[in-house]
Formats: sequence, C-alpha cells, structure tokens
Amino acid sequence: MSAPSLSEALGQPTSSLSEPMGQPILGPRALSDSWPRFWHLAYNIARSEFKLKFFGSALGYLWQVVRPLLLFGVLYVFFVMVFHVDKAKGAAGHFYGAQLLGSIVLFTFFSESTGGAVRSVVDRESLVRKIQFPRLAIPISVVLLAAFNLGLNLIVVMIFALISGVRPMLSWLELPLILVMIALLATGISMLLSALFVRFRDIQPIWDVVSQILFYSSPVIIPVEAVKEKLAHGTLDHFLYHVYTLNPLVTIFQQFRHAMVNRATLSAGQALGSWAALLEPLALVAVIFVLGFWVFNREAPHIAEDL
Repeated sequence: MSAPSLSEALGQPTSSLSEPMGQPILGPRALSDSWPRFWHLAYNIARSEFKLKFFGSALGYLWQVVRPLLLFGVLYVFFVMVFHVDKAKGAAGHFYGAQLLGSIVLFTFFSESTGGAVRSVVDRESLVRKIQFPRLAIPISVVLLAAFNLGLNLIVVMIFALISGVRPMLSWLELPLILVMIALLATGISMLLSALFVRFRDIQPIWDVVSQILFYSSPVIIPVEAVKEKLAHGTLDHFLYHVYTLNPLVTIFQQFRHAMVNRATLSAGQALGSWAALLEPLALVAVIFVLGFWVFNREAPHIAEDL
C-alpha cells in the first residue's frame, strides 16, 4: 500500500494545490495615505541624520558652513585675484564674489541632495526589509537634510553679500521661487537615482561624472555673460548655446545672480533670449520630477526583494 500524498494528508484534493493562490503580496508603496505622517517621518529621518552627521565634532554644524567657504576661497583666489574675472565683464562683474559664493552654495545643495540620495535606499536595507513605511520618505529625507544645510549657508551668503556692498532689493522676494525650482529638480533626480541604484549599481559612478560636468557647465564660475559673448563673436555655435541654456541650473543660478546680488547681470530671460524661452528649462524640471516619481513609485513595492 503506497503512502498518502501531501494533499491527501491535508484532506485536500490534489488539483487544489496546483491552483494559483491569489495575487502576490507587494511591499509598501512609495507614499502613505496620510500626508502628515509621511512628512513627519521624512522630517524626523532628516533631523536625526542632521544631528548624527556632526556628532562628536569639535566645530559641529560649522563644518557645513566651512566646506563651501573653503571651495569659494580657492576659486576666488584663482579666478578673481589671479585672472580678474570680476573685472572682465564690466558692470556685470561687480559683486562677483557674492555671485560665486551664492552659486557654490546652491550647487552644494543640489550635489548633496542628488549624491546623497543615490545610496540612500540601499544603505537603509535593514530598515527597508523589516519595517512597513512609505519608501519615498527616504530620498525626501535626504533632500530635507540638504535643505537644512542650505538654510545655514544662505545666511553666510547674505552676510557676505551685505559686506561686499550689496543692498537689499525688492527682487529678493524671488528667492523662494528660485529655491522651489532647484528643490523640485533635486527631488526629481533624487527619486530617480535612488530607485535605479537598487537595480543598477553603476548609477553612482555615472552620476559622479555627470555631477562634475554639471558643475563646470553651469554658471558657477564662468558667468553666462562670458558664454554669451562667445556666441556674439561667432566662436560658439547657436545650437551649443541652446543646449547650454537647456540646463535648468543655468536658469536657476543666473536668476539668483540677477535677483539676489547684482541687477546689472543678465536675468535668466535675457540670457535665454526671451522670457518665453524659460518654458523649456521649466518644463524639463517638471518632466524630471514626474519621471523620478513615476520610476520610484513603480519600484517601491519591489525594493525589499531587489536589495
């Protein structure tokens, strides 16, 4: 007499075990049904990281201010005191130091947000595997952490600008819009990179290279006026200049220089040729944000099993 099968031992017909057992259970989604809970979680992760980042350091939070100041000091000595970039463009070169520092601070925020977000999900593997929470809180917390640092650094920029002779202007009211635009851009890229890195570990070295390219191809060191002059002299192709101005960082940094430091510099609209031309980089920011959210939202339920 043969031994009973597993199905017979369980008292079930053999055919029932071969039938599908329903849809597979997916992991937590990117977002939570409760927005206050989501933002509370992201904020607390960012606040904890902010406190731990300088724990045990003698200078503490001052290091966050010292880092961009050191980079600013090196670039200022090289490009202002040696090559006199500030005098090369006449009125547009006035307050070049404050413009340079402001651009460095904004790019530091962009770099910290996107670079820190690449490994953010993978580095919290134990948390992701064990706890049910909205996954999008992780890259958002990285952007919030960089925003905390940006707030400290902008205070330094304002103090330096006032010492340099910059006077308060009504155009300073544009600062929130400028910060919103760079925050949306950084958030979109952060969501995209953090989701893709779970599957493709080549994302980190690729983004390191792209980030360096963006630094030197944005008006951090070289003003837009200098690039536009090359276009006027025929040494720069119109197509290449159009590609250059498609970079949303060009629009953000140039408008910051114009509105916050020196009205004599070109505005973003003047740099692109018209205010209507601003629709292209603004649309690119929107596309990057939507694409980043779509990719992260699609990958969020599978993140734990893909790690």
